[in-house]
Amino acid sequence: MANATAITHAEGHEATSTGLNSRKLLMWAFLGSDCMFFGTLIATYLIYKDKSLVGPFPEDVFSIPVTSVSTFVLLMSSMSMVLAYSSLTRGNIKGFRIWIASTALMGMTFLAFQTFEFRDFAQHGLTPKTNLFGTTFFTLTGFHGAHVTGGVIWLLTLFFLSFKSGGVTPERNLDVDLAALYWHFVDVVWIVIFTVVYLFGVFEGFN
Repeated sequence: MANATAITHAEGHEATSTGLNSRKLLMWAFLGSDCMFFGTLIATYLIYKDKSLVGPFPEDVFSIPVTSVSTFVLLMSSMSMVLAYSSLTRGNIKGFRIWIASTALMGMTFLAFQTFEFRDFAQHGLTPKTNLFGTTFFTLTGFHGAHVTGGVIWLLTLFFLSFKSGGVTPERNLDVDLAALYWHFVDVVWIVIFTVVYLFGVFEGFN
């Protein structure tokens, strides 16, 4: 027990009755509440799906090939996040910086795709005020975009902290571990949104 306690404190982790770090428990609690939040937004979208009295409708504005590319980029960012954390735990700070910067760059690329998509939708007459589809769609994807933006800022902060003495080290990897949990969550949520909103909205076979 003494050795386990010593190891726990050496790694900078707080011992808890569950055996998990209190900050990690807080992150899991936050992600759990966020699941319910996005679940509510998705449910609202589905309830009002096909209830719009005027267009444009999903099949009028969605471009599955374009959104598929942005989805692929976001999914690949999860892999680079794993490689960033792995590099840090192995003491490869240079590798960590490369992969964490790559993850942030792919996150920004996804946001650029989303911005382009929103502008294109507006040019086709779809805004949050156009109809029920526009309201629920922009609310759902907008909140997800805000989560990605927060994640990118977090990743860039970790990148710059890695140049500071004692900022990001293999012994203090919890900060990166928490960021990785958040980032993977954001990616999983997007998979659900892409499937439910985009694929179900365009292909009749999914309806």
